[in-house]
Amino acid sequence: MSWIHKLHETYENCHSMIGKTAPKEILLPICHTTRMAQIEIAIDHQGIFKTARVVPKEDAKTIIPCTESSSGRTSGGTPHPLCDKLQYIADDYGKFGGEKESFFELEPSDYTKNDLKNEYFKGECKNNQYHLINEMLAVRRKRLSACELLNELIEIPNLTRLINDNRGVSDIQTGTVDMATRVINKYKLIEIFPLTLEKTITYEYVLAQWCNSSFGNAKAKAILAYVKKGCVAKDLVKEKVLFAGSDGKLLKKRDGKKQNKNVTDIFDVLPGRLNKKGEIENWQADAFIRWEVWSPNDQCVKVPEDKALWESWIKYYSNTKKSKTLCYVTGKELLAADQHPAKLRNDGDKAKLISSNDTSGFTFRGRFEDAAQACGVGFEATQKAHGALSWLISKQGKVFYMKGAGGKTGPGLAVVAWATSGKQIPDPIADPLAILREELASDDSDVVWTAQNIAHKFNKKIAGYKADLGDTSNVVVMGLDSATQGRMAIIFYRELSGSDFLKMVEQWHETCAWIHDYGYNKEKKKRIQFVGAPAPNDIAWAAYARRLKEDGQLEVESKTLKMTVERLLPCIIDGQQIPIDIVRSVVDHACNRYRFKENWEWNKTLSIACALFRKLNEKEDYSMALDESRKTRDYLYGRLLAAADCLERFALFTSEKKRDTNAARLMQRFADRPCSTWKTIELSLIPYKARLGGRAKKYQDVIDKAMCMFDPVEDFTSDKPLCGEFLLGYHCQREDLKPKRDEPKSIDDENLVEE
Repeated sequence: MSWIHKLHETYENCHSMIGKTAPKEILLPICHTTRMAQIEIAIDHQGIFKTARVVPKEDAKTIIPCTESSSGRTSGGTPHPLCDKLQYIADDYGKFGGEKESFFELEPSDYTKNDLKNEYFKGECKNNQYHLINEMLAVRRKRLSACELLNELIEIPNLTRLINDNRGVSDIQTGTVDMATRVINKYKLIEIFPLTLEKTITYEYVLAQWCNSSFGNAKAKAILAYVKKGCVAKDLVKEKVLFAGSDGKLLKKRDGKKQNKNVTDIFDVLPGRLNKKGEIENWQADAFIRWEVWSPNDQCVKVPEDKALWESWIKYYSNTKKSKTLCYVTGKELLAADQHPAKLRNDGDKAKLISSNDTSGFTFRGRFEDAAQACGVGFEATQKAHGALSWLISKQGKVFYMKGAGGKTGPGLAVVAWATSGKQIPDPIADPLAILREELASDDSDVVWTAQNIAHKFNKKIAGYKADLGDTSNVVVMGLDSATQGRMAIIFYRELSGSDFLKMVEQWHETCAWIHDYGYNKEKKKRIQFVGAPAPNDIAWAAYARRLKEDGQLEVESKTLKMTVERLLPCIIDGQQIPIDIVRSVVDHACNRYRFKENWEWNKTLSIACALFRKLNEKEDYSMALDESRKTRDYLYGRLLAAADCLERFALFTSEKKRDTNAARLMQRFADRPCSTWKTIELSLIPYKARLGGRAKKYQDVIDKAMCMFDPVEDFTSDKPLCGEFLLGYHCQREDLKPKRDEPKSIDDENLVEE
């Protein structure tokens, strides 16, 4: 349970951040969740309607109170206690054409009649049980609602003993009972009246129970007073927030053109569409409602932002829980959690890390009698830990989305790293540009961003993290993934000290560093050259990207991307060797220039290949600058290819021709058979040398010098295939031959000229 303990500790350390809204992330108070609201209704403190408006999408995220059941609901059923959809809040939902079942008020006890048909009432005691219910109904002489029946049954003293002993119930026996008897009766009722109890939990019932308790809140009471009038939908139509047709039913789509383009209306946020079953969804009857309550001397009119209301609901809901358990997180006996939160990777995520509702399978059966014996986590502990994890993922984690059945995209692998103290740390799977995003965005100077000054900024940033974290801070790196929609697993987990974590990140960016030029500044619309390790998702792109459409861009399949990132995580955090098959794949792609339509795609793959090969061969201590003293066969052949490529490009530039050089076209063949291919390339250079005359000297000098360094000579004459080292020699020599700033740009490659 170390992971949940660390998350619980993080929540406590970041307590001051609770409720502070940001564009994406919110650290939620316990017993609360978030929903996207479409309508905001304003009432006064007496529950009188004042106004309403459509909530713009950018302001839609709303903090709402919830129960354990409602926070994880996937369809109709358990309501939220305050803010919810129209079908829960509006008693007149059906009158205005709502097609789903209303959960505002309770229906008559047909559900109880269905409960009487279940297995519990079959057998020799059947008549006695019917007698019990029939006597209760006869005493009241009316058709009780499910809520009324439940309350009547709970009031019966010693109900459990009466049922087990097959005794009848007289009117005298109904009356006041103590809380302990109520609890016993309630759990017995859950066993024999499951449908009745399910229908008892409605919006009005939950809100009324809260308001009538000792923890009631004035704003909640005003909302209850308003919704009990049964005119929510009517008021919204009258206010022209919702739109009804001539038949009085809500329109399913916009009727005609929008009248005022400057005002957001309900069809902008809920346009209406047909699902695969041909049913209308995402239309105005599906609107989610939040509240404003205007009270004298109350500056906080927005209900979702009222911290006093948060505390009121937390105290009330915590007080409704009765059973306790030994919490494995805190080591104390705490109120037990009935369910554990979902929505960890995004608001639509249904997968849970802790779940035991598979009572028919073998989730816990065979070793334990019930799920509580398998894992005991306190209600408050699980709420805080899962709230912290969801906040951290949205704030500083990386979620890789997967395409599932039917082409739907859902969350897949999520990777997040955090300091339990709440201090900032670098993202371990980001490249230097992503880590320096804030610094580069705020840099308004006219200084040209070069690889060198970005490397200096990065080192300075890491040094700042070291000073801030110190040696005692704990850092956790966690990877999460789900095989199904309902189950999630921790696939990677490491706890490190702050100094060890920064040491591993720094080591990764030093040993896997190369000069890259695929960075891009959107504000200045310029490519940025930087030094550092490529991000794992860029490595996956270089290794496995393919053109999914004939005219489309190179893309990596989501499953392949996820698996590659999973394999690279231990290389970054644990310092493990990088998988050799990934390196070979990137090197092979870098050699095959014709698989790339855009020159930047190939240059990106080339620099990533150099970085990975350098990482794989750390002992060789390859330099990112040209090493003129290195005499290895593959490095020298790379230098030859770069010199030939640059010479021919310069000649083509002077004659204003734009086409691939012979070195570029024959690069794949050169990697497989270098000696024989070099003869072809060298002969093709003769006319270009003659055209350039003395201007070809610097390129020819490089060729001559490299040729003389082959020792023994068999290294040159051998046609043995080249390894990835030749790409390092190629890239370093090409960088060295770049025109200086005071020279004319003579190479037709926007990536070759330093910006």
